[in-house]
Amino acid sequence: MQDSSKPTRRTMLGALGVLGVAAMAGGLAAPRRAAAQPLGLQETGEEALRRVFGGRPMRDGAGAIKFEIPAIAENGALVQTSVTVESPMTPASYVKHVWIVADKNRIPVVFRATLTPEAGRAFVGATIRLGETGDVRAIAEQSDGTLLAVTREVKVTVGGCGG
Repeated sequence: MQDSSKPTRRTMLGALGVLGVAAMAGGLAAPRRAAAQPLGLQETGEEALRRVFGGRPMRDGAGAIKFEIPAIAENGALVQTSVTVESPMTPASYVKHVWIVADKNRIPVVFRATLTPEAGRAFVGATIRLGETGDVRAIAEQSDGTLLAVTREVKVTVGGCGG
C-alpha cells in the first residue's frame, strides 16, 4: 500500500517539468552578469575607490581597524595581511565588507570579503600581491553604509614590479 502523503516519482517529475518550462519562458529570474572590473583595465587607486564607493566619504578608522601588513615586503607576490575591525557584529550594526586596496597596483582592488553578523567577529586574513612600493588601504564598510579606512605605506623590495 502506498502512502498518499508522499509525492510520487511521477508527481515530482511533472513539477520539475513545469519549473523548467517556466524558467525557459522567463517566468523565473535569469542569472545576472557579474559586475567586475574588466581584465586588463588599468586604473589608479583613486579611480578604483570612486568606481567602488562612488562619492561616499571615508572616515579615519584608526580607532576601530587593526590593519596588519609588513612595512617592508621582501616578496611583493606574497604579502600576508590581516584586518580586524572592532564592531559588535549584531544584526543592527555589523561590518558588511572589508576591502584591501593597493594604490599602485594595475588592478588596485586586491581583496574584498563579505561578512554577516553570524561571523561573530570582524576579522579577515589574506595573502595579496603588491606590484610596487605604495600605499595600501584597509576599508571597512559598516551595515549602515559608513566607510572607515586606514592606510599603510609598504615598501616592496623583491618580487614586485618596482621598489
